[in-house]
Amino acid sequence: MSHAARALLSRRRLLRNGMLATTGCFCTPWAIGKALGDAQSPQASIEGQSWTIGNELVKRVVVFEPKRGLLTQQFSHFPTHADFILPANIRMGMAQEFSFLCNDHNCAGTNAAFDLMGASEAALPNGKSLTVRLRHKELALEVSVVYCVYDGHPAIRKHLVMHNAGTAKLRISHLNIEALGVTLGPADETTLLTQYGTIPRETFYTGRSEDAGLLVTNGRTGSGIAVISEVPGYMKRTEIEGFYDQDHTHIGVMYDTDLMPFERSIAAGETFTTASVSLVAFRNGDGFNDPHWVLPSYAAKILERRVDTQGPPFIYNTWEPFHRNVNHDLVMELIDAAGSMGMEIFTIDDGWQQDYGENTVDLKAFPGGLQPILDAVEGKGMRLGLWIPLAAIGTSTEVYRSHPEWVAHDQEGKPKITGTAAGMKAVMCMASAYRDVAAARILDAIERFHLAYVKLDLTTVFNTYGEGPGCWANGHDHANWAESLNRIYEGISYVTGKVYAKHPEVLLDLTFELWGQKHIIDAGLLAAGDLDWMSNVSDRDRNSAGPLQARQLLYQRAATMPAESMLIGNMHAELPTIQEAFATVIGSAPVLLGDLRKLSAGDRAWYHEKIAWFRKLRRNTKISESFFQLGSWLQTTSTAWDGFARLAHSGSGMIALFRNKSTVQEAMVKLPLIPAGKYKVRSVITGKELGIFDNSDWARGIAIAFPNAEPVEILEVNRVNG
Repeated sequence: MSHAARALLSRRRLLRNGMLATTGCFCTPWAIGKALGDAQSPQASIEGQSWTIGNELVKRVVVFEPKRGLLTQQFSHFPTHADFILPANIRMGMAQEFSFLCNDHNCAGTNAAFDLMGASEAALPNGKSLTVRLRHKELALEVSVVYCVYDGHPAIRKHLVMHNAGTAKLRISHLNIEALGVTLGPADETTLLTQYGTIPRETFYTGRSEDAGLLVTNGRTGSGIAVISEVPGYMKRTEIEGFYDQDHTHIGVMYDTDLMPFERSIAAGETFTTASVSLVAFRNGDGFNDPHWVLPSYAAKILERRVDTQGPPFIYNTWEPFHRNVNHDLVMELIDAAGSMGMEIFTIDDGWQQDYGENTVDLKAFPGGLQPILDAVEGKGMRLGLWIPLAAIGTSTEVYRSHPEWVAHDQEGKPKITGTAAGMKAVMCMASAYRDVAAARILDAIERFHLAYVKLDLTTVFNTYGEGPGCWANGHDHANWAESLNRIYEGISYVTGKVYAKHPEVLLDLTFELWGQKHIIDAGLLAAGDLDWMSNVSDRDRNSAGPLQARQLLYQRAATMPAESMLIGNMHAELPTIQEAFATVIGSAPVLLGDLRKLSAGDRAWYHEKIAWFRKLRRNTKISESFFQLGSWLQTTSTAWDGFARLAHSGSGMIALFRNKSTVQEAMVKLPLIPAGKYKVRSVITGKELGIFDNSDWARGIAIAFPNAEPVEILEVNRVNG
């Protein structure tokens, strides 16, 4: 290597790619490629076998050439004529395709470490896939690179499948699933939105756990790529570098290497499948190519397991204000109220069981068990849901007494405990045989209590409130602490997979406490479950953070994550007003709490009418196909109005507007991206027809008055034919 090339391997460049070892001289193949490959001829033609994966919207061409390996030769978005990668403009130092460290070997798609085994295409129910199979030249390692494309979506989804074809264990670290250099335009025109795709940041950026969706865009043309990582929770890391090359932006979607360092051993004959990564093309302001249409539709139809088919049910949950103080008489009264409101699932949260980790009912609180409760719930036309802790269990339970070796250990080698509403509990390691017992317990509860919904909760990999992450125990499925981190996430997916295999109809809710971080949602969670109890917003009186903060959470995350997967607790049905509570929860997966006994007969009838209206709307109109934030959405405040619109591709849908404590009498609603046509608008609050407006009216803005003294307005928007 020349002195000039060595100079390029700066500490800064190595650190930003997460590949600088504390000992030895290992460094990232991206940095080496930058030093060597770019000094050669990055624009030279690439010869070898090539394959194309795409649809009517997007195309990706990958090639394999023995001397260079596997790389993406073209990535194009047809509707906007945007070519993000072209053969004549490939920056080889950024074009690794993938990279990782395996048994001290630097492995990358473009470092000529692999031979081509073959390639194949396959049909998917809603698209197709391309699999390119590689074999390492020195290691007994086979890597399949899998690309998927889906009908009607401008996205390429990719993951790796690693197979140990030998007899010795392989150890993987520094795993980069997607590594590309894309052309968006000059560096001074490139912009970056982070934190679920809503917060502007500099274009030299390391994305972490909350960066589940990043938007890299040319600010002048509006063309861009959304990067959606399915790496779970704290394991997530995304590298964006738009500073140091005037024509290319480097994108690296990977597992973390420092704060939560990823390691994974692969035993002889074992296969490890990485998380998936989606690259979604868009152009701002360009009709259905705009991310307000593209990303919610893709997230709902592809990333969600099945909620999008019919929409999420209306769920009642007992947690607030009752916490663990639930009993037969109280629950029977709440069932009567919930049934008269039109709720679909009645959930008993913590307090129904004798101890965490067992399905034995607390007979002091429920003398007849849960059968009378089940009968009453189903008699009101609802289904039962239950709260179940996954890994936090009591030390008096049979599983703990029989298998104390399955408990997670802290760094000092002591059994790991966590604080709960029922006191201190043991944390079992999900990267151990405990996961089979946990799955069996959930299945038993589903079958015994005829459950439609299960809220899986409490500490697994990382305690949301500050206890140390991972497991330091020996004898589990992880070789060390670092490997325990991702293995625990794998254990969660293992459990939900076993449940779905037997009961695919049940909705599984993986809470933010289970996933390990306040307010988190990501595509990794949605790969493992249906719903995410994303937060516990305080809503105990009229001046609580309540609906305002619930909408703050929604507006930021709905840009790239499916709104209907978000359960945002703890909205009380009776506070601050029934109108604001209802209008807030229909922006996401609707969940209501509170003391329903305080609702008058008129309030319950109001809820019944409005819930029936929304269920019919959601059944007939695919409002999951978009999400538009309105008003003061980036920072919700009591002094300004905010709102949202959820529209189908037809343009029909609904709009919710919130006056808050402002003095405004009307909201100027602008929807410049609504499809061409005429729309009849009706107030759901007053029942009055407000008029017929066309798309040009929506582009200029329509003044919507808040009715009388109401704090909210809800509009039904219906396209008018002819």
